[in-house]
Amino acid sequence: MGSNGIRDRVAIVGMGCTRFGEHWDSSAADLLVDATEELFAATPVVNKDDVDAYWLGTLASGQSGMTLSTALCPDYKPVTRVENYCATGSEALRNACYAVASGAYDRALAVGVEKLKDSGFSGLVRSDPPGDGTAAELSLTAPAAFSFLDPAYCARYGVHENDMREAMTHIAWKNHANGALNPKAQFRSGVTKEQVEQAQVVAGRLGVLDCSGVSDGAAAALVVPAEEAHLYTDRPLFIKGLSLVAGAAGGASDPAYDFTTFPEVVHSARDAFAQARVTDPATELSLAEVHDCFTPTELVLMEDLGFAERGRAWKDVLNGAFELTGRLPVNPDGGLKSFGHPVGASGLRMLYECWLQFRGEAGQRQLDDPRLAVTHNLGGRPGNCVSFVAVVGPDRAG
Repeated sequence: MGSNGIRDRVAIVGMGCTRFGEHWDSSAADLLVDATEELFAATPVVNKDDVDAYWLGTLASGQSGMTLSTALCPDYKPVTRVENYCATGSEALRNACYAVASGAYDRALAVGVEKLKDSGFSGLVRSDPPGDGTAAELSLTAPAAFSFLDPAYCARYGVHENDMREAMTHIAWKNHANGALNPKAQFRSGVTKEQVEQAQVVAGRLGVLDCSGVSDGAAAALVVPAEEAHLYTDRPLFIKGLSLVAGAAGGASDPAYDFTTFPEVVHSARDAFAQARVTDPATELSLAEVHDCFTPTELVLMEDLGFAERGRAWKDVLNGAFELTGRLPVNPDGGLKSFGHPVGASGLRMLYECWLQFRGEAGQRQLDDPRLAVTHNLGGRPGNCVSFVAVVGPDRAG
């Protein structure tokens, strides 16, 4: 790829995040205010009037930058609304980072928000764009599309369906256990493995507890030039690598695609790791926040991101490799599965967990001396998606 990156040229110096869940008494505007007020309260040297430009990420909870300007009332500042499926919050961050790195602005605020519960539907409400009829998988629900990962993985790697079911169950159990330690998570109760396996089936072998929640929420990040970061906080979060790629959406019509990988994830991870000079993510990273929209998704991502060998992620899952005390904690905040998935906010929520971990403020789920983290956010479905990967750390290279 022709990506040069912006390693250690910008830093996040403030973050805010609402609790994710059912906010029946709050509007999208209320959530935007709550997330940014937390950010500014924790970063008292700056306020909304000091921000030069805003990037707002939302899939369906507002149109144009006025969604933010009418809520926050900045003093006639540029506000750009972006959308990139479930990677929308990450897209807001990416744009804010590159705007500051270019020198166009000194302070940029990335904000993501979504109010899904107001729709009255149990799942994500969306309308498909017009096409040429080849994208047959778009007629499927998201659980149905991602349910293909399970039997496909078993078939390719010779994994018994009972072993795969056990690994998927372990992922749900792990993420709910982590979320139970997180006061801002949507679901703060642990689940037993029996509950996961006995839950009502949604699609294929995916039960309710294999699926991420539908929720409301907002998150925000303040981005500044790296050389000025310590003017705002003594513990900034430096951007090491950012990559977003969009696929050709040929999964349903490509006979070579077998639903055991996300090629977009492989490409974006390779690009981000190259920017960050990470050569062995399985050993160099301290934690990872990944897009566990469904339990088999997290399993496949462990291989696409280089955390496990091909065909062995299910064994690493069952061996506890990705638990809080494992070799590489994955989704220590509970992930989409337990923290929730308000689409426009999820990518920034992942960064929020890294922010807390590197500041030693993650409470009962705090890791010992984390040094480097990755966040991964995808949008779409197998064979038809976009993928975002970020690498961040608390230290700037000399």
